[in-house]
Amino acid sequence: MVRRLGAPSLRRRTGAGCAALLLVALAAGPVAADDDAGAPLDPRITEIMRKPEYRNAQWGLLQSDPATGRVVRSAFPDQFFIPGSTAKLFSVSGPWRTLGSDHRFETPVYAVGERRGGTLDGDLDLVAQGDLTMGGRTAADGTVAFTSLDHTYADDVPGATLTPQDPLAGIDLIARQVRRSGITRVSGDVIVDDRIFAADPVLVPTPTPLIINDNLIDLTAAPGERAGAPARLDWRPKVAPYRVTSTVRTVAAGKQSAVTVTTSDNGTRIQLSGTVALGAAPVLRVSPVTDPASFGRTALIEALERAGVRVDATPTGPNPVASLPAGYAGRARVAVYTSPPYADYAKLILKVSHNLGANLGICLMAVTTGSRACADGFPVLARFLDAAGVDRGQIQLLDGRGGNPVDRSTPRAEVQLLTYWTRTPEARLFREALPVLGVDGLLADNCRDCPARGKVFAKTGAAVGFDALNERLGVGAITIAGYLDRGGGRFEVFYAGVTGASTPTTDPSGILSIANDLALVAAYLQEG
Repeated sequence: MVRRLGAPSLRRRTGAGCAALLLVALAAGPVAADDDAGAPLDPRITEIMRKPEYRNAQWGLLQSDPATGRVVRSAFPDQFFIPGSTAKLFSVSGPWRTLGSDHRFETPVYAVGERRGGTLDGDLDLVAQGDLTMGGRTAADGTVAFTSLDHTYADDVPGATLTPQDPLAGIDLIARQVRRSGITRVSGDVIVDDRIFAADPVLVPTPTPLIINDNLIDLTAAPGERAGAPARLDWRPKVAPYRVTSTVRTVAAGKQSAVTVTTSDNGTRIQLSGTVALGAAPVLRVSPVTDPASFGRTALIEALERAGVRVDATPTGPNPVASLPAGYAGRARVAVYTSPPYADYAKLILKVSHNLGANLGICLMAVTTGSRACADGFPVLARFLDAAGVDRGQIQLLDGRGGNPVDRSTPRAEVQLLTYWTRTPEARLFREALPVLGVDGLLADNCRDCPARGKVFAKTGAAVGFDALNERLGVGAITIAGYLDRGGGRFEVFYAGVTGASTPTTDPSGILSIANDLALVAAYLQEG
């Protein structure tokens, strides 16, 4: 079962048109509305489409051979669908090609002032570059670690887990470099220079130039030794002035685990309440970092102290950006954190459907033009799509994650982009950055024992909202798009999506069932 496709936040209401025409037409064979309908569908697919939850729904489908352009199967390929997180195919491809797959983010620290022995009479300025992880996910082999269900979804879907890496690893590395440069005391301040781009509230979650632990505090409540005992609390990263307390209690085995998080207005006081069942897995929740630049400043001051560098400035408080110089020409660079290559970040974004990383790609494309306005990344993306042979008139985007109400794409546009990658030297690198059916990412739990396991490489997407009128969940769309391994080094490209479905109740398992159906459709296309 797919536990999460894209970001189906039940708090977001999504409108979608409904039609039963496609279901009837596909069940009968070729689709009259499309001259290139191709081969009839596998009966197992038509059986899925006849389920009650799809009686008012419309399906879209396009499967083709990128080597010849031959359409294998097609239904409404030029109709707009809500993409959900398949929009990340566009927002990742743009910066991948603009920056380059080997691009590494170098986050420097400059000494701004005079050195007298080990004392810096002045400031240390960390110049943020839009590094998505700042070393917080970098494994021992240099790759970027991820789990099948990322911690960024912990408040929405049960089962989210943490990677084992220290979220402050990059900050600690920088601090040690500062100490090795000979600085043992900073008489001035530590400042995060976050001027590379401005935060754009249209992009939700909003990218920031400095990102530590996805701008989140991880909160874990594990059962105590017996029923009635306090739950064991852990949290990370531990940075002042954030403080976490808990009244979560352990309840008898088999009872419900339910943990609620409340925060102060500035987000620095976090309270956990609720229950966790004896013998159950720890409950993971997250709380947002409200001021990432000030958080990063404090984290760096604390890391410097751990490394043996005394900072005279108070570690907590606002980030004093007014003290930043106009530039750093002639300033001594005393530390730098170098990231893994962008292709590793692309893999993270695509495998776990990382919303912040997808939106960040829009800002990074803007930066390549010299602009601080993230919206200026869209013309860069448009030029890439034109050059890639993608009809961008069949795409609508106002973010990178696929979560804005305006976002739309057609099956043809997504297949065109996937086809483009097959003609590049990085075809395999891009394909293997996608979730693999039954193996990893958001498709890890699907079809683990079916013949298509390991043979479908695809991005998933979802847009789901609460239907208050009928007390159920409405599906703006569940989508999947990627590659089908046909053997012998040959791959077909495909898109499958449904809009206008609904669940019987508000139980999220109904959405997971629909998501699983889309994964099965992909599997049956591969097996066909």
